Parts: sequence; C-alpha cells; structure tokens
Amino acid sequence: MSGGQSPRVADAGTQARRRLVGLGAALVLLVAVAVASLAVGARDIAPGTVVRALLDPSLADRSYDAAVVLDERLPRTLLALMVGACLGAAGVIMQAVTRNPLVDGGILGTELGAAVAVVAAILFLGVSGASNYFWFALAGAAVTTALVVMLSRLATDTSETVSLVISGAAASALLAALITIMTVRDTSVFAHYRYWSIGQLSGRAGTIDELWPFAVTGIVLALFLGSTLNILGLGDDVATALGVRVPLAQLMVMTVAVLLCAAATSATGPIGFVGLVGAHVARLLVGADNRWTIPYAMLCGVVLLLAADVLGRLAPGDGEIQVSIMTAVVGTPFFVALARRRRLVAA
Repeated sequence: MSGGQSPRVADAGTQARRRLVGLGAALVLLVAVAVASLAVGARDIAPGTVVRALLDPSLADRSYDAAVVLDERLPRTLLALMVGACLGAAGVIMQAVTRNPLVDGGILGTELGAAVAVVAAILFLGVSGASNYFWFALAGAAVTTALVVMLSRLATDTSETVSLVISGAAASALLAALITIMTVRDTSVFAHYRYWSIGQLSGRAGTIDELWPFAVTGIVLALFLGSTLNILGLGDDVATALGVRVPLAQLMVMTVAVLLCAAATSATGPIGFVGLVGAHVARLLVGADNRWTIPYAMLCGVVLLLAADVLGRLAPGDGEIQVSIMTAVVGTPFFVALARRRRLVAA
C-alpha cells in the first residue's frame, strides 16, 4: 500500500465526507421546513414576505402577514426547535444506554410517566404553569423509566430487547388507565388535561419562556455525553476495565435523558416517536459514534417535528391535525419495520 492511502485513512476520509454530506442535507431540510412552518397555515404567506419579516421585525407594524409570521408562527417554530432537539437527543441516549434501538421516551413510558405526575399535581395540588409542571414531570418520568428498566431485567423468557419494549408497553397502558381514572371524575381537571395531554405546538409558545433553561441545560449536557456513551456501548466489563464506574455513568446519562423528556413533555404534552426516528436517521447519516449521533439526532428531531407540524396544517378538513398524531402516523410504521428487520436479522 506504499503508493496509496491505507484502508484506515481512506475509511476516515469516507466517513468525514459522509458526515459533511449528512450535515448539509440536514441543514437544507431544516431551513426548508422552518420556512414552510413560517409560511404555511390557515393563511398562506409568501416565502419572500417571511424572509423580509425576519430581516426587518418592524415590518410587523405595517403588514398583517409579517405580524402573523413574527407573533404567531415564529414562536411556534422556535418551540419545535427546542422540543425536537430535546427528544432527538433523548432518543440517542436511551438507545445507547439500554443497547436497544427500539426505544425512546414514548416507548419506555417516560413521557406518560411525566403526564401522570402532572395530572396528579393538577388534581390534588392545584398546580398550574409550565415551569411548575416541569418538576412533577421530571419526577414522574424518572420513576417510570427506572421501574420499566428494572421490570425488563426481571424477565428471563425473552431477550432484553423484547422485554424492555414489552415492559414499556405495559407501563404505558397502566399509566394511561391511571390518567383516565384521575380525570374522568373531575370535569375541570379533565378539561385542563385534555388541552395539555395531546402533544401539540399550537398555543404552547408561551412555555418557551418558562422551560428554555431546563431544555438548554439538558441539550448542552447531552452534547458532552458522546464519549461516555461510546464506552458504555463496549459492554460493562470493557467499560469497567477502562476506568468507568458503569452504574454511576448509566445513572448520569439517563438523568440527562429524563431531563430532556420532562422539558419537552412539559412544553407540549407527550409527542412520541421523534426520538426513535431521529436517532436512527442520525445513525444512517453519521454512523454509530455518539459524539456525532447526538447533535445530528437533534437536527433530525427538529426536522421531523417541524415537517409533521406543517403536514398537520395541510391536512384536508376543518382545522389542523395535532403534531403528536402526525408523528405517530410516521413513527408507528417505522417502528414496525424496524422491529421486523431486527427479527429477521436475529433469525
């Protein structure tokens, strides 16, 4: 190989090009869906007007279209940026720690755990406000995630991958029943929860002011977890030999994932499959190195959430379809295809 590159150097060059191409594609898609989010709705606005409004905010005083862009759609788009990044990063972390590519905050019941805690706080403590919801959502998400993981490890008749998904599904069914029990007897609580329970971006932009510190903290922490997740992915024995205290490291990274899920759920209500799809698309773009997968999954989560929101506005009929329904439409067949692929590979 004296006259050419070594295989390792050539592979590194190919991987670098792949990451650059993936980054370019993700950024182009992000800009496209962000512009669509600002332009599309009950009142369609020309992209040129959108750009002029962003460059000259004072235009909102002279143009109704510009006011719609800046006062209504821009905050909604920024909320999608925050929530999509949180859910994308949480999906990568949860899949890396559990070594299970079929999980995210929705599959593990983390988001419904947060929802149950918020409903209980509304019903029994009269809590209101997104920043107050956050602390209950954080506690509920943490307890649920821990219980689901422990329950999956008690199963001996199935693989850990399958038992984790089954445990998450069982927990989700139980939590949904608890929510129904708590809300069905109190009409005021039911009305309050009905508005919050369906994951949506419309009418939620005000939560950014209260929740952005928690979301930004989780996102920043997640960006520094890539190396730790890579080591944990080598197995407990190897990680221990490399000097990592595995239980403490797992607790640390899962705490960040729960923080991200709690911030996202407190802001918009439960939105499933964003973390699952975002993590897998990120790995297709940049490979399994979590130092790269986490930031790319954030981008992919934002693109998916914005695209789902735009498609929900374009759906025929009166009104728009909420974003959590649209992500389920995309995510459910993706999950089924992924599970089937893993089963075929295992066979």
